[in-house]
Amino acid sequence: MNLKDALEGRRSVRRYTGQPVGRDLIASLLEAAETAPSAGNLRAREYYVVTREEIKSALSLAAFGQEHVAEAPAVIVVCADPARSGMRYGERGQLYSIQDAASATVCLLLAAFDSGLGGCWTGAFDDAVVKEVLDLPGRLVPTAIVSIGWPDESPSPPPGREMTEAVHWIEG
Repeated sequence: MNLKDALEGRRSVRRYTGQPVGRDLIASLLEAAETAPSAGNLRAREYYVVTREEIKSALSLAAFGQEHVAEAPAVIVVCADPARSGMRYGERGQLYSIQDAASATVCLLLAAFDSGLGGCWTGAFDDAVVKEVLDLPGRLVPTAIVSIGWPDESPSPPPGREMTEAVHWIEG
């Protein structure tokens, strides 16, 4: 698949067939995530892969009842590590670690689409509950809950917008 096809074809998938996603395939998605840009190449991000039903259910509750989190065969929680970035960049490392985690999440979702999987980036969740459910070290900040599975839906493209709304040229 070429990049343009992936960028234009990827959708947020929230319904899955229930067929398991193999550990090797998930590992390949995480390898793709790690190719993402990273401030200072510090890779200030970590991943928690969840397939245990009760933990997925707890994460679904933490995500304000978003059912696709509980129903997906696999859930990957992407976490930023501000302390790791902060060692080099000080206070600005907080932002850089979140950017690191976000760029990794995009690569993860594109790799999932390329593999025939569906996924959904969930950003609405209670950080404190996610930290407690996963027993995260205090230094980590959960930034995304990504549900992953074999799609049982083909969402339509979302409405676009005119590029003039988003792009501002400052020319010499």
